[in-house]
Amino acid sequence: MSKEVKNASKEPFLRMKKRDNMSRGKALGFRLIAIALALLLCSFVIIAVTGQNPIQVYLGIIDGAVGSSRRIWVTIRETAILLLVAVGLTPAFRMKFWNIGAEGQILMGGAASAALMIYLGDKVPNGVLLICILIASAAAGLIWGLIPAVFKAKYNTNETLVTLMLNYVAMQLITFLIVFWENPSGSNTVGIINASSKAGWFPKILGTDYFLNIVLVAVVTIGIDLYMRYSKHGFELSVVGASQDTANYAGINVKKVIIRTVMLSGAICGLAGAVIVSGASHTISTSTAGGRGFTAIIIAWMSNFNPIAMLAVSLLLVFMQQGSIQIATQFGLNENASDIITGIILFFLIGCEFFIRYQIKLRKKGKEAE
Repeated sequence: MSKEVKNASKEPFLRMKKRDNMSRGKALGFRLIAIALALLLCSFVIIAVTGQNPIQVYLGIIDGAVGSSRRIWVTIRETAILLLVAVGLTPAFRMKFWNIGAEGQILMGGAASAALMIYLGDKVPNGVLLICILIASAAAGLIWGLIPAVFKAKYNTNETLVTLMLNYVAMQLITFLIVFWENPSGSNTVGIINASSKAGWFPKILGTDYFLNIVLVAVVTIGIDLYMRYSKHGFELSVVGASQDTANYAGINVKKVIIRTVMLSGAICGLAGAVIVSGASHTISTSTAGGRGFTAIIIAWMSNFNPIAMLAVSLLLVFMQQGSIQIATQFGLNENASDIITGIILFFLIGCEFFIRYQIKLRKKGKEAE
């Protein structure tokens, strides 16, 4: 047996090869095929698990998400919040700082908003109060992001563990604050803050309560995209993410970049807390973040940090989430039925991203005849 045949026999039967570049049109085609296959599989799952007509279930999901003007605005509001958190994670993730602490940063921003609404609601004009809320919530998230950033920069600690543990610390702080803010007394909840005066609430603009939410998220999303693409800071964090050794060689202060970037990430997530508390729920609890910090991780990664793609994925997840409420009522199903559908779609989309970035190569046959 020749040497070439021996080497061929040692080569694995399947191997991955990174694609050079795939056109946007072809990548979009891959994703559409993945969604079509996911919906086809979901149809079989719906029939097997619930016995319902899958088309009727899909129509119920659509009705729950966009079946009325109110439902449309709720879907838009929740999409905006989720997009904002994903945008907040982008700078840190681009730098390969794995910020798993968005939940805690959202809670701290929400707590700052609630505190100002409670203590300054009847003392300052609403416009001034809203400005203070936005600044304070961003500052609270910034401080919560500063803690793991300093530990990473100074002591090279594992940021995944530190940010994750800070989520639980934030939850305990919220539980502690509820003791002082509970309304009515003894309810162990804060209730709706300033329900009569609406002090600290985002105002109704152009006939909707959520116009300011959308404007804030749009401004931050565009701003971060420009920051990442064209600013010196955006370039520096990309270099640090690619290689800290290269960054050091280029004269970049790696520690400074780490601290600055994670502070920015935390500030945006803290601002999301203000959008939730002042612009949507008007209350604070340990569930205010609602898992958005973890969902946003999936959104950021699936979108490859592209803001338009993040908007699309955020809309898809919120669409399914809002639709689950409708099918639970309409068909007497558990809301987990929609979670199953969402999970299948995400599985296919994540798998699709793999095939967009890599191709599978089969082992070539050795020239045994020789």
